[in-house]
Order: sequence, then C-alpha cells, then structure tokens
Amino acid sequence: MQTVYFITGLGADKRTFSFLDLSFCNPVFIDWLVPLPKETMAAYAMRLRATIPETNPIVVGLSFGGMLLTEMAKADNNIKAIIVSSNKTASEFPFWLRLGKYFPVYKWVPNIFYTYCSFITLWFLGAKGKEERKVLRAIIANTDIYFTKWAIGAIMNWDNETTVPSNITHIHGTADKLLPYMFVKPNYTINAGEHLMIMDKAVEVSALLKRIIVE
Repeated sequence: MQTVYFITGLGADKRTFSFLDLSFCNPVFIDWLVPLPKETMAAYAMRLRATIPETNPIVVGLSFGGMLLTEMAKADNNIKAIIVSSNKTASEFPFWLRLGKYFPVYKWVPNIFYTYCSFITLWFLGAKGKEERKVLRAIIANTDIYFTKWAIGAIMNWDNETTVPSNITHIHGTADKLLPYMFVKPNYTINAGEHLMIMDKAVEVSALLKRIIVE
C-alpha cells in the first residue's frame, strides 16, 4: 500500500483529515516544527521536507500546508504534490488578504482571538455539520498562538508570485470563501466545496485523491 504524507492547514492538526476515507493508502501525518524567528515560508518548507524520509514521496497539503508543499515542489521535482483548498502563488490570494502585507492587523489582535471559534469563523471556513463544527472548535481551542502568528506573517510575505511547479496537482472547491475559486486555477474542481470541503465533501475529496494517487 502506498504511503502518502499529509500536511494540514494553519493552526490545525491531523484531525482535519479525520473525515476522509484514506483506506487506499498508508497515511502519515506530518507534525509541525517550531518556526525560527523571521523564518520564511520557503525556508520552513525545506525543514519540513527534511522530515519526510522518502526520495519520491506523495504529499497532500491542505490550505497553508498546500502553500508549504508548493515551496517543497518548487525545490524538489521528485515530490508528487497534491494541494487541497490552497493556492500555488501569492498572486492567487484575494486582494483583501494581500493587504495584510501592508496593514498587518494580525500583529495587534489579542491572543485570545486565535483560540476562539465564532459563528462567523465556522461560516467562513464552511464547517456545516455538528461533528465538523465540534472538531473545528476543538482544533482552534488548541491552537499554538506563536505558530499561528508566524504562519500568518509568512503567508502575508510569501514571495512566490508566479512560479507554479509542474509536479503539483490542485483541488479546489467552487464555494471557498477564504481562497475564492475565481482567483485560482485548479486541476480538479469540487462543486459547492468550501474551504473545509475535506470535511463536508469528504466522500468526493476521498474519491478524487484515490483516483489521483492510485489509479
């Protein structure tokens, strides 16, 4: 059975993948490393790549994990990269996120904000079902604030404007509010899929991952 490595999204852990049917592979969930002060996304991605022992790995990256995976794929053509609810370049960010580079509001937000899951957060990320919301609330409550603030800064200052690696496959939902579909160019589309479609569209995403990886 094929080993597949998974990198989750910002402030999250492997619980975000718990709704997927990964019976077609041997899933390995990559743990976050403690970021170094002022470390760039590219530098952090290379340190994360070093934790994957295989020369030709298959790696799935969700959201922020997909951005890191893009940097890995740029540096290492041996990686088979699959990104979900993510983007391949900084130019695919909506303009209101790109403004964060010049108006870093995240630096001034009280720490308690990062561990509080509001109705707006659930709506924005697309967590609909009772179990999905329960898992998301638990993940956010356990958020590593230092890591989250570093990651937001790294995202806001991501300098990959145009380079799209040839060894990357992009899956995106048409109803994503955080990274709107209109700004990205995915290889595969999940109709009505929101940012957390790996939860509420788990059957469709699982089948697509199986097709890309196994078939």
